[in-house]
Order: sequence, then C-alpha cells, then structure tokens
Amino acid sequence: MDPDDVSLIVGQVGRFVRDEVLPLEETIEATGRVPDDLRRKAAEMGLFGFSIPEQYGGLGMAMSEEVRLAFELGYASPAFRSMLGTNNGIAGQVILQFGSEEQRQRYLPRIASGESVVSFALTEAEAGSDPASLRTTARRAGDHYVINGAKRFITNAPDADLFVVFARTGGNRGESKGISAFVVDRSSDGLVVGPPDEKMGQRGALSAEVFFTDVAVPADGLIGEEGEGYRAAMRVLSRGRLHIAAICVGLADRLLDESIAYARSRAQFGRPIGEFQLVQGMLADSKAECFAGRSMVLQAAQAYDAGQDDRMHNACCKYFCSEMLSRVADRAVQIHGGAGYMRGVAVERLYRDARLFRIYEGTSQIQQVIIARALLSDAA
Repeated sequence: MDPDDVSLIVGQVGRFVRDEVLPLEETIEATGRVPDDLRRKAAEMGLFGFSIPEQYGGLGMAMSEEVRLAFELGYASPAFRSMLGTNNGIAGQVILQFGSEEQRQRYLPRIASGESVVSFALTEAEAGSDPASLRTTARRAGDHYVINGAKRFITNAPDADLFVVFARTGGNRGESKGISAFVVDRSSDGLVVGPPDEKMGQRGALSAEVFFTDVAVPADGLIGEEGEGYRAAMRVLSRGRLHIAAICVGLADRLLDESIAYARSRAQFGRPIGEFQLVQGMLADSKAECFAGRSMVLQAAQAYDAGQDDRMHNACCKYFCSEMLSRVADRAVQIHGGAGYMRGVAVERLYRDARLFRIYEGTSQIQQVIIARALLSDAA
C-alpha cells in the first residue's frame, strides 16, 4: 500500500478506537457483546479484511503495515480486535495461503466485507499445545467427507458463518501427517455450537465448543491437499503471533497511559504520587518494555515482508510481548493501589484481559520450546 494511505488508515483507526470503542468498553464488559453499531462501522472501514489482498475485497496490508494497525486496535478492549482478528488472521489466512483460487474467490470477499465471520477450529479437549493429537476425523465417502468430533475454545464460534476445521484424514493420533483442513458452513446438518464460554476476562470476545456429528462436507471443501492441514495451521499460527504481539504492545500502551494519568492525579502525603521515585520507577520500567516490544515487532514484521518467515523471531515477539503485557498490567494495578483492584476501574478489567495473551495461539512455554529448538538446530 501507499505509505500515505497506510498512515491515513492507521490514524483513522486510532481515532475511532479512542473516540468510539473506549467509551463503550464497560458496555461490552457488562453485556458480553460488541455492539452491532461498532461492528457495522468496523466493516465500513474495511477492518474485517485489512490483511486480505485487494483483489478479494480487502485492504491488502503487508505485515509491517498490519502491525501498525494492530498497535491501535490493541489500545481498546480485546473483544473489539477479536471480532476482526480471525477473519484477517489464522482462519482467513488458511484459505488465502492454501486454498484454491475458486475457494479464495468464493469465501474471501465475504470474509473481508464482514458479511461472513470465520472461525479457526483446531483446538480440542486433548489437543491444545499438541495439535497433532487431535481426535476429530474426516472420512471420504464418495463426493464428500464426513466429519466427526468436537472442538474447544473456538474464537467467534457463536457468531461464525464458516469454520476452518482441522480433522484427521489419515495417519495415527499424535502424528502431524494425515491432518487436513476443510471449510465447513455453519448451516451443515450435524454441526452444533455450544453456549458461549464464561472466561476470566476478555468478555465480548466470544468462544465456544463446536460439535460435529456426521457432518457432510463436499469434497471441494477440502483446503489444499489431504494431509496438508498441520503445515497450514503451523504457518498461519506463526504469522498470527506477530499480530498478537502487536496487540499486546497496544494494550500495554493503554495501561501505561492509564498509569500515568492516575500517577498525576492521585495525591498522597500532599503531592501527586507520580512525584515519588518508586512510582516513577514502575512507570519507567513499563515504558522501556513497551518500547522494546514495539521495536522487535516492527523489525520482525519487516523481515516477514522480506520473505523471511522466521518462526523463531515470531515466537520471540509473542513470548516477550505477552509476558511484558502482564508485567505492565501488574504495575498498573499497583500504581492504582486499592482502586486498581475495584471493578469499574479500567486497569482492573485490562489486567484480567491481559492474562489470556500468554496462553492462546501458543502458550509462553510453547514459544520457549520453538525458540530453543531453533537455536539448537542452528548451532548444529
């Protein structure tokens, strides 16, 4: 994209987040839903398709442009970003990178416009950090496949129109080979979405279980080739970790701003608490970590755009930024003191929201394994 266009879009989204999303954060928290008006405005701005190429109706942002947008999206309640993220990210990217041209033409314009919400159905009760252990099966039967199984913690499942479903078409449980990916329509007979999950935080970022009982999927619903699903999942998850890292930076910036404002306004011992060096130390630590996270995400995104699909550096970004966010959130509560522990105060809610980033799309421990294995492999 033209650099001026990117700056214009990023600026518009930043203002939209601050002017229209932030005032509704308590409403999202109370209702567990992103208001329909915000969803409509996001669709009009093209936010359901910022990473989808222009020929399929999206904005066509490169990774280095996307992370700048994600810094702004991350500044608000994570539920707003979550509403958009899977369309642009792990689910939409499977279709974009591994689907046929016919599948891209059929699905991506609907996804980019927000007409269709798509979910990424990989995780199962016994297959989270170890997706090769998934139990869901897809059996070929003439001109279609029959899917049986259950998925867990599936983001946007309550609202999804389409599911990118990973199922075993061959091989043994525990093996990455034999896993395939399919596009499955919500209206398919035998597909049932469970009630929305009740979570610690990130209310409004909906997730649920999804059950498949003899769900018939046309053969042209297979994405790519049989057995290619695991590779597809790992590639898009690696890319998605840069986006999640950028979201963490945006949310950390928000927590720091909340901390600064409180430190300037809250007085103790006759003066603002921001004048005390121990409070200043916490602010300085948070700023330094926010700056480090932003810098590493921008560098890794530029490398990705240059064709260096580097799983290790993407994992470094996701690991550092999600852990950094938790530290910044903890300091924000500490700076607020007792007020920071009270419902209705932004940092209390954001503290709960922040905790999930160290878990989903690859736990911190999985990122450590990816990083260490890459280091040892390079040394060998």
